[in-house]
Amino acid sequence: QVQLVESGGGSVQSGGSLRLSCTAPRYIGSPYCMGWFRQAPEKEREGVATIIKAGGTSYIDSVKGRFTISRDNAKNTVYLLMDSLKPEDTAMYYCAADFYTCSMAVRWGYWGQGTQVTVSS
Repeated sequence: QVQLVESGGGSVQSGGSLRLSCTAPRYIGSPYCMGWFRQAPEKEREGVATIIKAGGTSYIDSVKGRFTISRDNAKNTVYLLMDSLKPEDTAMYYCAADFYTCSMAVRWGYWGQGTQVTVSS
């Protein structure tokens, strides 16, 4: 099964920053949409941010103004810069990619293994 490769998680104090990276293998082609989802303990997974190949982005309200998603199409890589982190951002973060949809409401075709982000108060 094809997996995306993530890096960049860790532990920070409230107000700190982290940058996540995720690369899709070149042999799958260039996905239409790449994005980040997260799942906190005992909570459902939620979409955080998405970016299409042309550069358009979408964010959930709770991260607007604090998180920035970007993409390097030449490297098949997506980034998530997280600033002003809060304890409620603590979760396992998953990178995902899809060739047909950018909807956070459906399950995408390709996923990473997850990287833990922990924000302490």
